[in-house]
Amino acid sequence: MRSLLIVCNPSRKDAVSAAVELQRAFESTFNMYTISDVEIDGIKNVSIADLPEVEVAVVLGGDGTTLRAAEVAHVREIPLLGVNLGHVGFLSEVEESKISDVIAAVVNKSYVIDSRITLKYEVVRNGKTVDSGWALNEVTVEREKATMVELFLEIDNRPISRWGCDGLICSTPTGSTAYAFSAGGPILWPEVDALVVLPISAHALFSRPLVISPTSKVVVGIESAEAFLSADALRKFPLIEKDKVLVTKNAGIIKLAHLKNTSFSDRLVAKFKLPVEGWRGE
Repeated sequence: MRSLLIVCNPSRKDAVSAAVELQRAFESTFNMYTISDVEIDGIKNVSIADLPEVEVAVVLGGDGTTLRAAEVAHVREIPLLGVNLGHVGFLSEVEESKISDVIAAVVNKSYVIDSRITLKYEVVRNGKTVDSGWALNEVTVEREKATMVELFLEIDNRPISRWGCDGLICSTPTGSTAYAFSAGGPILWPEVDALVVLPISAHALFSRPLVISPTSKVVVGIESAEAFLSADALRKFPLIEKDKVLVTKNAGIIKLAHLKNTSFSDRLVAKFKLPVEGWRGE
């Protein structure tokens, strides 16, 4: 039998209901697994480490659920098929998905693959690496308490600036529509091979977002007593003065799957409800 992973947001009733519907449709042809905190007959709960080989992960929920599923996809390169249940996320379908269409796409393997770059990071303390990891959206270095943090940015072994700020974001094109967008960064189309670096609420005359080469090496030096590292808001690590955070493009990718080949422009319009009615008669 074929195998698939179902990842759903357990706090959303529509996501759990959709998972039950998928289980009923696939029970005769698929072994089904989940890493989510749900109990559904016919779907086996497993840890990421114990998950067997599966051909696709169906994600039922928002972008946060997709980031959770990406923890599996990062290791196994499993395509993530994000199902839109009414809220348009940048990592799922543009239009609200019909479960029948999802079932057909999984059975026929007719989904379209969209590859996304990721970041890797490491924290160096006293010359030794004390933490490392990866991110699909962004790696941030932020204040942990009310006072601002003092950060020193280097790119490609050259100094750029020192900021007293709320933090700093290093983002992929995928993450450019997430936290980086909220902080005033530019939107990058997913196929653009670049990284975005921007300070958050910097107390400085120059605090512009920077679009840099994917081969660049970003180093953030911690000059305040403490700070906090977060990768996709899932992997976190406390920082102290004189720590250095190194961020570069990762060798691994995340495969996003879609029911059909839709453009990022359409996704942008749908997400922000941009006024395009009447364009060329449409």
